[in-house]
Amino acid sequence: MITDQYSLDSEYIKRYLGELTPIQESRLLQLRKWIADLQKGKVPSDTTLLRFLRARDFNVEKAREMLSQSLLWRKKHQVDKILSEYETPDVVKQYFPGGWHHHDKDGRPLYVLRLGQMDVKGLLKSIGEDGLLKLTLHVCEEGLKLLEEATRSSEHAVHSWCLLVDLDGLNMRHLWRPGVRALLRIIQIVEANYPETMGRVLIVRAPRVFPILWTIVSTFIDENTRSKFLFYGGKDYLQAGGLLDYIPKEYIPDFLGGPCKSDIVETSLFVPHRFYKYVRHSFVHEGGLVPKSLYASGAFTERDGDPLSEDSIYRSVSLAKGQVHEMIVVNRDPQSVLTWDFDVLRHDISFTVFRTDCELEQPDQTDHAAAVCVGGAAIEEGKSLLEARGWREGEHYHRVEPALICHDGESIQGSHVMSESGSYLLQWRCELLDSSRAAQLMYFHEILASHHYKGSMSSLQSATSGFSCLSNKSGSSCPSR
Repeated sequence: MITDQYSLDSEYIKRYLGELTPIQESRLLQLRKWIADLQKGKVPSDTTLLRFLRARDFNVEKAREMLSQSLLWRKKHQVDKILSEYETPDVVKQYFPGGWHHHDKDGRPLYVLRLGQMDVKGLLKSIGEDGLLKLTLHVCEEGLKLLEEATRSSEHAVHSWCLLVDLDGLNMRHLWRPGVRALLRIIQIVEANYPETMGRVLIVRAPRVFPILWTIVSTFIDENTRSKFLFYGGKDYLQAGGLLDYIPKEYIPDFLGGPCKSDIVETSLFVPHRFYKYVRHSFVHEGGLVPKSLYASGAFTERDGDPLSEDSIYRSVSLAKGQVHEMIVVNRDPQSVLTWDFDVLRHDISFTVFRTDCELEQPDQTDHAAAVCVGGAAIEEGKSLLEARGWREGEHYHRVEPALICHDGESIQGSHVMSESGSYLLQWRCELLDSSRAAQLMYFHEILASHHYKGSMSSLQSATSGFSCLSNKSGSSCPSR
């Protein structure tokens, strides 16, 4: 039903907008008139106006400012053309673990995201930060169209969707700083331009490491949106008060113990109410590691002056046969977390972590932790700094991470809770080399202060090796990509 700009039919309100108080109706009309004057007659739908009003507690001035900025943003970035012009990259089709999947019990379109199985670094290096943003905007625009269809096909207004996030597999890999920065940028853009579209967010299989990520991102999420989050750890999402309270049983994904297949394209009826009659596809890819062969040169570049620049935080090292490269970390903050991220660029390299009660290098007294790098060429051929001092393993120092052979082309991420004070030593050793060319690796390490992560320690280490893995389907101790 088309209404004029000075009145709203009561049946139209109930059917397409939901319940509105007289004051809310009046402010909707006021915002419509203001935007009509600003846009010279081209006005967004009443549902769009309502979303921005709700985001600003029906303060018309604030809603108008927010909406005006969003309309300028849409025009500048040609967002209205995304649905017709966006071509999904092959790497997204194969490795992005998300998709629209039927509906929840309130008739909201349901989007499923297997975040724990997402290779954030691989996607960024394949399609770039802007590519990941464009993918997100395409999903949001799809969602708006699904809301329109849901409202037309049901007996009531449907103006928000439901998000189901599976965190199985989440670990320190997902806290890669450039990836977190990209996530925060996307959240800010979505919050500014798609307000009040999120009706409910169901977080399942949340590991103990999740509070670390949540602490980082939650401050960027609107308080009203945060109130719509429901968290489930372990398998309690299958118990009373879990997913079955919000999603029809027949639509619980198979990877969460439900009967609904999500790993093949299937045509199904979207029928949250008896009048719903439209056909759609349900497909949620399982994700996985993006092969380096799909990385695009220049796809991921840091902004000028950005302290997260890879050039400033990653160190490159060449190792001849038998050489050792070691990074010393002096820890005075028990329960702090040592994390690492490195790529093997050529040949195979052995990696392990040791600890000794002795301080191998005395840093500035004001530092809680400090690191110094020693190269294999500086010590006796084939010996580590520990061995060069005549120390014996088990007596003077201890191995806290078992040796891992990292193959050419692999990327390794991991972490270790430094439960005691002392010196920790990250060691890379080139033991076998059949070529005259030196082995190469590029690495980064970081120390996370203990006071940030209390209560999250147990999930930062694997029960067997301490190495964080993206997926337990990987054949090696740590995944490669």
